[in-house]
Amino acid sequence: MLPQDTIAELARELYDARKSRTQVRHFSKRFPEMTIEDGYAIQRAWVRLELAVGRTIKGRKIGLTSRAMQQASQITEPDFAPLMDDMFFAQGSDIEASRFIAPRIEVELAFILGKPLKGPGVTLFDVLSATEYVTPAIEIIDSRIEQFDRDTKVMRKVFDTISDFAANAGIVLGGRPVRPNEVDLRWVGALLYKNGVIEETGLAAGVLNHPATGVAWLANKIAPYDEQLNVGDVVLAGSFTRPTTAKAGDNFHVDYGPLGSVAFRFV
Repeated sequence: MLPQDTIAELARELYDARKSRTQVRHFSKRFPEMTIEDGYAIQRAWVRLELAVGRTIKGRKIGLTSRAMQQASQITEPDFAPLMDDMFFAQGSDIEASRFIAPRIEVELAFILGKPLKGPGVTLFDVLSATEYVTPAIEIIDSRIEQFDRDTKVMRKVFDTISDFAANAGIVLGGRPVRPNEVDLRWVGALLYKNGVIEETGLAAGVLNHPATGVAWLANKIAPYDEQLNVGDVVLAGSFTRPTTAKAGDNFHVDYGPLGSVAFRFV
């Protein structure tokens, strides 16, 4: 475990990087002994800095839910991070690209909880019972830590990504909210359009075979820290498309079929 003062210093670097839109170099290169637990410790320290200036937590995101992404990151389970209140943007809005460093877009389903979920022992069926509704979502991911080292071009490690709020930066909710038992969530599909051209397609079953599986995993994962998922929390279950690059001037529209669509524009 990294020393507490080092964890605090690295959290401050990320806090400042988000404000200044300036990337920092890989923590894993500077501290080769870094572990996944160090990554989460840095993440929690960063959250405390955000809370201290009046930010609030509105939910959680789950990342690395597909087998392909886990293999690419050399990890055998998903990761997670908080959704802060200033990361939410209105459906159909113009979003300033300058708020981000290197934004990319992912397609997700969001679970909005009507009951709390506290592990251990939370199951997929507990998640479905606790969910008020499920709605389409777009996640905007970003890299406060360089994705590729500026000199060696080596890709960052999962420890870096976990520290960096699991790359979380923004969320747009939209479409048609549904009760979790109204549709078979595994078969929810999506078409991601960028400037009118289909860039990605996906099926929600790509998220751990059922998107609610990740929510159950998360509730159990945070239980040892005496944390739980709360009423009203928005939980992003994980992307079922590859990330799509974005820049000022790009228009994004995701068609979720019978669940409607989500759209926004970078300006």
